[in-house]
Amino acid sequence: MVRVRFAPSPTGSLHVGNALSAIVNRCAGDWMLLRIDDPDPSRNVPGGEAAILEDLRWLGIDWEEGPVRQSGRQGRYREAAEQIGTDRFDGATLLREDGTATYHLASVVDDVDFGITHVYRGNDHRSNEPLHRRLHEALGTLPPEYVHHGLILGEDGKKLSKRAAGATVASLRDLGLPAAAVRSYLEELGIPRHDVHYDLSRLRRLAVETIGALSDEELGAAAEVPLTLVPALRGARDLNEAREIGRSLARPPEPEESEHPETLVRFRELRGDAPILDQAGAKEILRELKAVGGNLKALRRALTGSDRGPELWTVLVALPREETMRRIDAASS
Repeated sequence: MVRVRFAPSPTGSLHVGNALSAIVNRCAGDWMLLRIDDPDPSRNVPGGEAAILEDLRWLGIDWEEGPVRQSGRQGRYREAAEQIGTDRFDGATLLREDGTATYHLASVVDDVDFGITHVYRGNDHRSNEPLHRRLHEALGTLPPEYVHHGLILGEDGKKLSKRAAGATVASLRDLGLPAAAVRSYLEELGIPRHDVHYDLSRLRRLAVETIGALSDEELGAAAEVPLTLVPALRGARDLNEAREIGRSLARPPEPEESEHPETLVRFRELRGDAPILDQAGAKEILRELKAVGGNLKALRRALTGSDRGPELWTVLVALPREETMRRIDAASS
């Protein structure tokens, strides 16, 4: 059995590079420990652990044990330091002056106690491997297999700052990108041998594909709109845009007298008495309206209050006849 661990520090929402490590471990491991590396209070952020748990659950990443907090295992680390016989080892501090363990000792002891067989982590930890192997030797334990993957860098090839657009899982969620698209992007990277440049454009394309593949029920729930309005959301590039389209359709536009009342009169005739329209019927109405010189922009403004938005036929399908006519009347008066 491959036993792995994901061990973030509680410093707030996950950096996409840390999210990659979480995905790598989850995909590689039969059993995963969630460990919170929180022994240094000065680095911990209030609510940081809760943010990490929210990110992992949003991405659909589960774990078999945890969260285990290093702050609650300090006695065990001191026992290990006594076994080694020193507070310093190969030039590295194992215990701070206050008696708390440093990353090196705590990480190795945790891997021993939880039976970790494989450690998947970023290349920035590669330099720690020799020391960790020697600590295992001093403790008389077998080290796990260490696998280091490339880091996610900014487009400029430099370290990707958490302040950069889309650099944290929370910011991607705020941008309206579906969790499935974010996870797909990270899974596409696999276990990169070398550092990779962050491709937010690729992520956005995956978001469009993901939204397009959602069922009407799934998209309605994600965008928080009634099922009847979902057809108009199909061209949305992200969930924020889908929600905005849904809100714009759900609330009538501000009354505005149309500059093309003849278009609205002809539309009323073509719309007829059918309570609902399907795609073919809506497109046929627009073709006939255009054939007689109707101003489709005026129709859009009457129905949505905007010059731009989803394809007009989707608006006709989404709006019930009664609401459609109410908006047409408001723009005709």
